[in-house]
Amino acid sequence: MISLMASGGIALLAASLGTPVLIRWLRRRRFGQQIRDDGPFMHLVKAGTPTMGGVAMVLAAAAGYLLAHAGTHVAFSRSGVLVLLVTLCAGGIGLFDDWAKVRHRRSLGLTKRSKFGALVLMSVGFALAAEHWAGVSTNLSFTRWDSIGVDLGSVGWVLWAVFVIVGTANAVNLTDGLDGLASGSATFCFAILAIIGYWQFRHFSLYHVTSALDLALSSVATAGACLGFLWWNAAPARIFMGDTGSLAIGAALAALSLEMNLQLLLPVIGGLFVIVTMSVVIQVVSYRLFHRRVFLMAPLHHHFELMGWPETTVIVRFWILAGLFAALGLGIFYADFLSATSH
Repeated sequence: MISLMASGGIALLAASLGTPVLIRWLRRRRFGQQIRDDGPFMHLVKAGTPTMGGVAMVLAAAAGYLLAHAGTHVAFSRSGVLVLLVTLCAGGIGLFDDWAKVRHRRSLGLTKRSKFGALVLMSVGFALAAEHWAGVSTNLSFTRWDSIGVDLGSVGWVLWAVFVIVGTANAVNLTDGLDGLASGSATFCFAILAIIGYWQFRHFSLYHVTSALDLALSSVATAGACLGFLWWNAAPARIFMGDTGSLAIGAALAALSLEMNLQLLLPVIGGLFVIVTMSVVIQVVSYRLFHRRVFLMAPLHHHFELMGWPETTVIVRFWILAGLFAALGLGIFYADFLSATSH
């Protein structure tokens, strides 16, 4: 428990103190956000706000995870190290994208094909290492490794893991459109995963996740980093996380869920990210097939902005939804625990 508190506390402190330092550094070099012309007109005033704030989040999460092992009985695990590596790699891909935007003074960075290819390559590497090196179960799972009883096999699980990681990374990226929306929503998700990880550690005989405590450390460290960054990212934002942060958060969520055997529970815990992504899918399909838009603008949060909702109102209400979805996921997990132990 002390190591968990240390992990979250160190990450929170590192993000809280490191982010303003990064803000000053970015401002001196005029590394500001470029606003898309086809976005909501009220966002034009945000042009020039420092971006690439995800650097502070990723480094804070890494510091929290690594330093929490010092002087404790918690050992590094292969699964935990893999989560850290995939978070750093996804953040690196996002950093290249953000850097391209700043360097070329435009709202578009890497091409969609190059970004997608990099995410797929990273995901394949993670999936292979998780299955062959960390010994992750290849079963399709909801709350436990044996909750469904379908073994995907090595190839099937790798393909499934790639889909989960790339899909989740892009879902968080789409949600990162308002000040503090993605970082605040992700905090709920990582907090719930930390609780679940600790529960799996205490009930190993049921869940068979050998690295559950180490994964809980990673979860709470990332939650602390998101929360510390949110202090500066809350509306009106002093800094944006950029793709550096959103891709790292999404990849970390997916990697943790895969290694904790919660793949099918992830869409519930991160329900807000699913809704936002589906709004984009619906908008694109509707326009291409029927030449009609379902929403005033996609993703969904921009639709409510154009309806006249103040940005802070949209953010807080979406945070409430994110918290409810995360709580629902925890409730489902605990209900399954009660069901499994009552037999």
